[in-house]
Amino acid sequence: MVSHAHQGTTSSALARLSVSVARLVGTSPHEFAHLLGAAPQHLNDDLCRIPSATAIRIAELTTVQAPWTEMSVLLAQESGIGTLGVWDYLITSAPTPLEGIRDAAAHFAAVADPLTDGMRITEDGGRVTISHVNRADMAHEAACGIRGYALGLYRRRLGEAAGRRLVPLHVSLAAKAPFRHDGLIELYGTRNIDFEAPASSITFRTADLSTPTPHAQPGLSAVLRRHAEQTLTSAIPLHDWLDLFRTALASAHDDGAPTLSSVARRMTISARTLQRRLEEHGTTWSEEVETVRRDHIARLLHDTDLSVESIAARSGYADARALRRAVKRWYGSTPAALRRAGRGDAAQAGV
Repeated sequence: MVSHAHQGTTSSALARLSVSVARLVGTSPHEFAHLLGAAPQHLNDDLCRIPSATAIRIAELTTVQAPWTEMSVLLAQESGIGTLGVWDYLITSAPTPLEGIRDAAAHFAAVADPLTDGMRITEDGGRVTISHVNRADMAHEAACGIRGYALGLYRRRLGEAAGRRLVPLHVSLAAKAPFRHDGLIELYGTRNIDFEAPASSITFRTADLSTPTPHAQPGLSAVLRRHAEQTLTSAIPLHDWLDLFRTALASAHDDGAPTLSSVARRMTISARTLQRRLEEHGTTWSEEVETVRRDHIARLLHDTDLSVESIAARSGYADARALRRAVKRWYGSTPAALRRAGRGDAAQAGV
């Protein structure tokens, strides 16, 4: 389910791909390593959603080193099946390529920023047109590169789903006409490309997308759609410094009892700077640790049969009595009552 929190962010998989291509064209990592969400621990965490501003800046740095047409081609070349996670398999595992691209359009927010990007499928007689909706400035080099890549990606995935090379009837790009576009001709498999169009789109014969996918498995599409929805629901959008801190704190908590100095090291700042930044954001170390502990304890009570004594030990409390006092302070209830309430809610939801 797409929420307001997901707006302004993209998947870490898409951000990793952008970083890979930026390096291929000679962009120095020092030029983008300082950007919010560009640290390895965030780029390599599939739960993280990277700020769109970071992804856009990386694309801009790429087009400083290479024309946007080269960026489009390289992005497509680096996009092997699975690069974009479950979204890729929505296309290749559906009963037909057409059904797959419809699923991909419906779950496009799993990879892209729902605020600025989208897909639209139009069926007109014997033709299917797949449009990439992007609200950036049409002449912006980085935006041109992303649009060019998107259409090439759709063609590649549809061909993988069909098990054969697909040749589009027509390609339109909301991008300025380049001096040369040999790479795009190879990427799309056609010379029938229009530039400076109102929208970016790629058109196929309906018959080419309606043949059964060779390796489709009954019921798999439904499983993948649910997985795509769960991936988005459980994602951690990184919008500001506090988001980064909370991600680092949660990770440190999973590894054991977090300390101020250990989390500061994860964020490559001093403990004093960390305390100061928390104060600037209107919170404190102790408040943040207590929130993480509270959420962790609630999950253990709802999702496991561990005793209160075991949960207390896992959560850094001296004994079960201390844990009960904390739960009473947070929820005005006991651990046993909280456990029963959580499981009752899950049963009503059909979980």
